[in-house]
Amino acid sequence: MKTKADALEKRTLESFRRRKIMTVGEVAESIDSTVHTARRRLKQWGAITSYNRNGRYYALPDVPGFDHNGMWECQGVFFSRYGNLKQTVVELVRRSLAGLDAGEMRSMLGLDPHSFLSAFAAHPQIRREKSRGRFVYYCADTGVFGKQRQRRRALNTEARQPTPAEAVAILVEKIKRPKLNSEDLSRRLRKQNLSVSPRTIENLFLRHGLAVKKTPHSV
Repeated sequence: MKTKADALEKRTLESFRRRKIMTVGEVAESIDSTVHTARRRLKQWGAITSYNRNGRYYALPDVPGFDHNGMWECQGVFFSRYGNLKQTVVELVRRSLAGLDAGEMRSMLGLDPHSFLSAFAAHPQIRREKSRGRFVYYCADTGVFGKQRQRRRALNTEARQPTPAEAVAILVEKIKRPKLNSEDLSRRLRKQNLSVSPRTIENLFLRHGLAVKKTPHSV
């Protein structure tokens, strides 16, 4: 037999999914409980915490539609499949092909990284080095670090990035034809009167940590 508490919980979960995000105070009010009880209930539901807004917002685990970087945004509130902000930065850096600088982190996280990057200057899982006058954050694991730094140097060798219009055209073609390599994509863009070299296309995907079939370059 369902109790009043069971009915309140069911309505709360329905409202939670409909609204997508809630604060602990809103959950407590919805189930007519204390904040302490609401926190316990959120833990039982497996709710995840936002990595901005001081972690005030929660979402049920089956609600977020994470992007390819593992991020999800709702009403200006950001969530990560990797956990809080510190855990997320560490994991994004570890997964990156060529480490990450502040601008690259901003595009992934949706936050101004200068407000938190100082905390990673001496983080045991992060290695920071200057490249072309700006700090790049690499994974501290020796094997991963070596590969990331090598790719960063290759990226800097020919660092031209496509214009916003070129980037959109590249991504549209890649989504339509995911098996195309950078040379194929370059040829298709020429048909649209866009002159974008295979290396520039690779730079776009490398900078954003995406996979693309590379075209062999002559030495």
